[in-house]
Amino acid sequence: MTAEVVLSTPRPRPRTVDVWFDPACPYTWLTARWLREAARVRPLELRWRLMSLALLNEGRDDGPEGDPVGYLMVPVRIGTAVRHHHGQEALADFHASLWADLNTSGEQGGRSQKWINDPARALSHAGLPEELAAAGTSTAYDGELRVSHAQAVALLGPRPGTPVVVVGEPTECRPSLAFFGPVISRVPKGEAAGRLWDGTLLVAGTPGFHALKGRAADPDPDVTGADADPA
Repeated sequence: MTAEVVLSTPRPRPRTVDVWFDPACPYTWLTARWLREAARVRPLELRWRLMSLALLNEGRDDGPEGDPVGYLMVPVRIGTAVRHHHGQEALADFHASLWADLNTSGEQGGRSQKWINDPARALSHAGLPEELAAAGTSTAYDGELRVSHAQAVALLGPRPGTPVVVVGEPTECRPSLAFFGPVISRVPKGEAAGRLWDGTLLVAGTPGFHALKGRAADPDPDVTGADADPA
């Protein structure tokens, strides 16, 4: 009688996925949640970096984000301080807490369904020092933010939008695959998230591919957590 030899299939090495994002953008929040879902069913190592909608629109007269007082710089400055002192995983936690439903009173309408929580409260919820909220009205981390933002812009052009996603480490013979988005209004779960990842890589990695845009049939982003059902 011979012993049965069981051969196990080695797990594939995770692919690095660098994500540049502005934490105040609701559509970017949905993309970030989808990437986390995809990482559960595909071998992905997510790494979080920062870019800024305010910096993307710097010098424009039309003000497409409708932010004349510059509030958009507050959360991204705080995010830069979080990443500087506590690392990219803490940045991901801060991002999630900015959009979490922190209403504990049991009443409806604890926060706007389309806008972030108070950054100081989000810091506390993420287990981070609330003192970092002071970075939102300081220029102390602006140089670091601009360097990170410039890295994202260099990948796709002057105004790529947020988020910018880069897949894989670049080599001399193969540059990294980079793309903007995808822009979604609902977050697929489980294998549906994995299939969207597979499809995104397919189209973004096709030589000559430039853009794909769907009909805006569901333009209102669901940032509350009522994600799409798994298929």
